[in-house]
Amino acid sequence: YFRWATRTGRIEVDPSSNLSAPRGEGRLPRVLRQDELGVLLDAPGGATLAEDPARRARDDAVLELLYGSGLRVGELCSLDPNDLDLDRARVTVWGKGGKQRVLPLSEPAVEALRRWLGGARGAALADHPDHGALFVNGRAHRLTPRDVRRLLDRRAASPTHPHALRHTFATHLLDGGADLRSVQELLGHADLATTQRYTHVSRERLRSVYEATHPR
Repeated sequence: YFRWATRTGRIEVDPSSNLSAPRGEGRLPRVLRQDELGVLLDAPGGATLAEDPARRARDDAVLELLYGSGLRVGELCSLDPNDLDLDRARVTVWGKGGKQRVLPLSEPAVEALRRWLGGARGAALADHPDHGALFVNGRAHRLTPRDVRRLLDRRAASPTHPHALRHTFATHLLDGGADLRSVQELLGHADLATTQRYTHVSRERLRSVYEATHPR
């Protein structure tokens, strides 16, 4: 309004030019329930998945990495095979600002990655054997965040954003007793305050458990 009033000559100086609106707290994705995780990780359905074992192996490995190591979807899509050390169960990730971190791999993730690398990836890249990407789409191009979203649309029981798996990873660690600094390192957050947002959700989960189970 004041910009308009200044522009049209009604006032000489905009008194609001140095004001800024307060920033609201950013919304975090929901934490997936155990049954939702089960559908994603353990019990995928659909005839198309059964008919395409290579895609099934890739999708299993993608989901196990997103939940088991808390990767950002962009970090996952940029992985190459030489970023993996399956014998020592770890993956090297390049995060925001070009910062490198080494993350542990869960046992299910290692198994899923071995299945993908042990033949399924080669079948998917039959015409492109020298492709550098760890994960590729049906056109033998490097997997994109949009491809990952489509993957989740196929596997999830309800609409699920890829970041929800990272959020669930962090919240489950905190619920299990992990200290905040360790979770910060695993997530690759430069500022501890960013990680502290997850503790609010964790406390809300504890509150809901308390209210649902305490007899009084």
